[in-house]
Amino acid sequence: MKIAIDAMGSDKAPAVEVEGAVQAVEEYGYDLLLVGDESRIHEELKKYKNNSGKLAVKHASEVIEMNEPAAISVRRKRNSSVVIGLDALKKGEADAFVSAGNTGAVVCAATLSLRLLPAIERPGIALVIPSLSGASLIIDVGANINPKPIHLLQYGIMADAYSRYILHKKNPSVGLLNVGEEESKGTEFIKEAHTLLSESKLNFIGNIEGRDIYSGKADIVLCDGFVGNVILKVSESVVDTIMQLLKAEIKSSIIATLGAALSSSAFTELKKKMDYSEYGGAPLLGVDGRCIICHGSSNPKAIKNAIRVAAEFIKEDVNKHIVEELESY
Repeated sequence: MKIAIDAMGSDKAPAVEVEGAVQAVEEYGYDLLLVGDESRIHEELKKYKNNSGKLAVKHASEVIEMNEPAAISVRRKRNSSVVIGLDALKKGEADAFVSAGNTGAVVCAATLSLRLLPAIERPGIALVIPSLSGASLIIDVGANINPKPIHLLQYGIMADAYSRYILHKKNPSVGLLNVGEEESKGTEFIKEAHTLLSESKLNFIGNIEGRDIYSGKADIVLCDGFVGNVILKVSESVVDTIMQLLKAEIKSSIIATLGAALSSSAFTELKKKMDYSEYGGAPLLGVDGRCIICHGSSNPKAIKNAIRVAAEFIKEDVNKHIVEELESY
């Protein structure tokens, strides 16, 4: 098993990717391929002890920046770390690809290079989120902002396979995000998607509202990429705001500080559950390859865990199970 990593993708590349890769080698023993500016990567690698030959480097002379248009950049920058990394996956030089770079560029390049799984029309980014009933999955969080109803059905089928084999949920429930639970609510797009899901073999529980996302009412939350990305960004902001307000309140009095000290283990566990870096990256479901997308502000722990997620994707052969479920339709 070898996992390719876009070493130039994150806001603090390549330092973050290299450190995360070193941590992954030390903890999991995976063979990794760092793709990017060879001289800068080797300079970062000098900071760490011998990695037993588990870390290889593949040169890429270009970088697709976060503010660059996806499709144009992918075509113009054929020597970018994203394009070369995905090409390595396509050629069998790697079994999965991890990137914290320009999400649009990764989605576009993966779709063009790897192509889509049979019958899939659009890929979707599936994000694991914490909920009161354990981990849940929300799809799509940014790959497709203008989907058709059939795409949401396909997202549900792909997320069902991922939930079964990666999150180990025997019969994951599927909810359609809407402005109300009633079937009559929502746009024509949502109503048509509701009909398709109702007639499917999925464990579809109907419409759910925004307040249900983190309650665990549904193991899988379906929405378009525009709404999903807004949910993602708002959630990150809310968590950060709550943490900062909590710290300010704790520091406001001696009693609060003592109480916090006594409850430190509970706070530590809560922070761990809400920390995106614990979940690593989000799989791009629907492409004919294993591709994990990370946050641009990922830290080394997030990269390490994204590599772990990629390895799980490989071991469980998720795409094979997705194709099998699609064939049953």
